[in-house]
Amino acid sequence: MRYTRKLGRFVWGLSRVTTLSDVARITGLSWDTVKGIVRPYLVKEVQRIRYRKLKRLSIDEIYVGKVRKFYTLVINLDSGQIVWVAHGRASGCLRPFWRRLRRSKARVEAVSMDMSAAYWKTVRDNLPDAAVVFDRFHIVKLVNDRLDKLRRLLVRRARGILKQDAIKGTLYLLLTRRDHLDGDRLQALDAALRENKPLFEAYYLKEELELLWAQDSPHAMKQFLVQWCRRATNTGIPYFKSLAKTLTRHCQGIVNWFSHRITSARMEGINNKIRALTRSAYGYRDEGFFILKLYNLHCSRQELLG
Repeated sequence: MRYTRKLGRFVWGLSRVTTLSDVARITGLSWDTVKGIVRPYLVKEVQRIRYRKLKRLSIDEIYVGKVRKFYTLVINLDSGQIVWVAHGRASGCLRPFWRRLRRSKARVEAVSMDMSAAYWKTVRDNLPDAAVVFDRFHIVKLVNDRLDKLRRLLVRRARGILKQDAIKGTLYLLLTRRDHLDGDRLQALDAALRENKPLFEAYYLKEELELLWAQDSPHAMKQFLVQWCRRATNTGIPYFKSLAKTLTRHCQGIVNWFSHRITSARMEGINNKIRALTRSAYGYRDEGFFILKLYNLHCSRQELLG
């Protein structure tokens, strides 16, 4: 394909602020021609990734649809750039990344992730000197999920319409922080909590856990978490007993947050952009091109509104 350098730069610039289909309509070129012009620029940007400078990483998976399903992503938490993309979500997806990282002699200090056993093991094996930091928001989500399961169980077991109605429809109230609720909603929440002791205990455990990240030292965090897990176990609520075991097993990774202060929030922002990207393009048939787009997502100025 032959085109002037000026046209190439123009098409590349447009592609960073809108979809390829829009670029094709603006320029009068075919979609395939626009894609062919953009691809070398995408490749050049990927070749500029410098693994040696990586210090803080986040690893996660994203679901992109029924056909391709899952991709494993690694992002640079300092720049927000995706530095590795692989189809699948097993630890083997990261083997080529580890090889590149070793060759670059990067000194990674910390890695944020959820509590996936596969990712945890591969990070420990390949980055033994890096601190694993289990994502704060993932932990909160786990607690919220257990609280919702308990709520649904209690609705099924509730005797009488009045008791059921008091608990039904309270999910938003239970998951919202207490200091964010107004008078009427607070009264509705308190009415639901009065109806059932297990729900009362689980709710206040959820509220109390927020104090974990307000502790003033790693030792204080660890002590707080140990005591919280003991109280969760003593409630006798199966959902919270299993959660306490999970958090106890991952205690050090949770406490590591104090020293590194990293979360996967930036990764979640990237994931939202990817979902918007796939919606706006109705999916990409060319997987290689799709991956190139992911690597360049951080420098896109497009407002991906879906």
